[in-house]
Amino acid sequence: MRSIKKFVATLASTAALPVAAHAAVIGGSYYAIQYDWSEFYAAADKHDFRIELVGNPFPSMNPNEVARRLLPVMQANRPPVNTTFTYDVPAERQHPDYRLVLIFDPAADNSSAVCAGTKRSAPRANPGHIYVWGIYCRNDQVMSEAVGWASASSPEDPGMGELMKDLFNTVFDRSPYAYRQHGHAFPH
Repeated sequence: MRSIKKFVATLASTAALPVAAHAAVIGGSYYAIQYDWSEFYAAADKHDFRIELVGNPFPSMNPNEVARRLLPVMQANRPPVNTTFTYDVPAERQHPDYRLVLIFDPAADNSSAVCAGTKRSAPRANPGHIYVWGIYCRNDQVMSEAVGWASASSPEDPGMGELMKDLFNTVFDRSPYAYRQHGHAFPH
């Protein structure tokens, strides 16, 4: 009887291995005191919402091809708001200018500098391992941010979808103010 229980336990634990291989990990997050889900919802619902990509998570691919293939993955994993992600930059700067900046393999910039326009990525160090920093900006102000990583071999890889879903749900947190962490989790 004991060997059957061990067998079932071993079988159950190994059945979860393929799922765990695609799991995304979200690291530190930060929310400005001014961050409010309802403001994001009002800005994004039934509107286009701009995404800025910095760096290339798949250096063997053309960056424009990566961007084209990544957009539907992000759209499929967007937060629960009726929005369309876009890379299009408006002819005139919007006010307020809401956007999400995704930096793949980020260099040592701080998020305030990113929202102000300074964006850098480091050379790709670990192929197949995607590292991204998401910063939600309102004009030059950081509203929220989070880092995440996952294994993925292409934009359509399930690991990339999980990373986008988890990152978006962290950056665009719907929790009431009292339950969120305020204060910086990143060195500046």
